[in-house]
Amino acid sequence: MNVKFGAHQFLWKSHWTDADAGILDRARALGLTLFEISLGDDVRFDCRPLRRHAEALGIELSIGPGNAWPMECDISHDDAGHRAKGLAWHKRILERAAECGAAAYCGAIYSHPGRVCRRRPPADEWPRAAENLHVLAEHAAGLGVRLVIEPTSRFRNHLVNTSWQAVQLAELAGHSNLSINLDTYHMITEERDYGAAIRRAASRLWGVHACESDRGVPGGGLVPWPAVFAALREVDGPARLLMETYRTGPDGFGFERGIFRDLCPDPEAFIRQGLAFLKGCA
Repeated sequence: MNVKFGAHQFLWKSHWTDADAGILDRARALGLTLFEISLGDDVRFDCRPLRRHAEALGIELSIGPGNAWPMECDISHDDAGHRAKGLAWHKRILERAAECGAAAYCGAIYSHPGRVCRRRPPADEWPRAAENLHVLAEHAAGLGVRLVIEPTSRFRNHLVNTSWQAVQLAELAGHSNLSINLDTYHMITEERDYGAAIRRAASRLWGVHACESDRGVPGGGLVPWPAVFAALREVDGPARLLMETYRTGPDGFGFERGIFRDLCPDPEAFIRQGLAFLKGCA
C-alpha cells in the first residue's frame, strides 16, 4: 500500500508567516511528505521561499481557505452578488496557492463553513454551486492546481455532508480537475459505513484528513480505522493521509476554533503517536 503521510499547519499555529519554514523541516524529520497550509485575507507571507523550501524537502503542499474568508464569498449563495464575490475570492486564493507550488486547493469551496441554511434547499442551489465549481476547476487547471472539495458535518454546512453528495456534486460540475477529500472527523456524524463512503469517492479521491472522532490523535476513538484502510487499499494511486487538528494547551488557539479540551499541546508528540498508529494500520 502506497501511503503518503502529512499534517496540517493548525497542529502548530493559526497563521503561517515567513518565519515558519522550520516547521516544514520538523515535519519532514518526523517522516511526513505532505503538508497543508491555510490561507485567508489575514494571512501574509512570501509564497516563493515557501515553494522552494517545500520542494527542497520533497514535501507536497496543499492549500486550504481556513483563515479569514468573508461569509459573503460563497459560490452557492442565494444572492448572485455573493456568488460573484465567492468566485473572485477563490480565484485569488487559487493564484496564491499556485505561487506556493501547491498541488491542491482543498476545502468546503462549494459553500462556506459555518453557513447552515435551515430551509428546504431551492432547486437551483446545487446547479449554481456546480456551475461555479466548474469555473473554479477550470481556473485551477490553468494554474496547475487541483480543486478538491471536502464534505463537512451538518453542523458546519448544509450543502455537502456525505461522500455520496460530494460525488454527485462533482459529477454535476463535470470537470476532470475536480476531486474529493474526505475527513474522518466529519464522517462520524454523516456516514454509516466508512469503507463504502471511501469506495464511493474512489475515482475522484484526492486524500483523507485522518482525524479522530474527538479531533485528537488518530487511534483510540470511534473512527473504524480497519474499514478506512481496507477501502484505501482498493484505491488506485497513493493514499494521502493528513493529520488535522488545532493546537491546544496554554500556547494554542483551539478555543478560537471550538476545541475546548487539551487535545494537541505538543504537535510533534501528536504526530509521532498518530503516525505510529496509522502506519500500524497500513
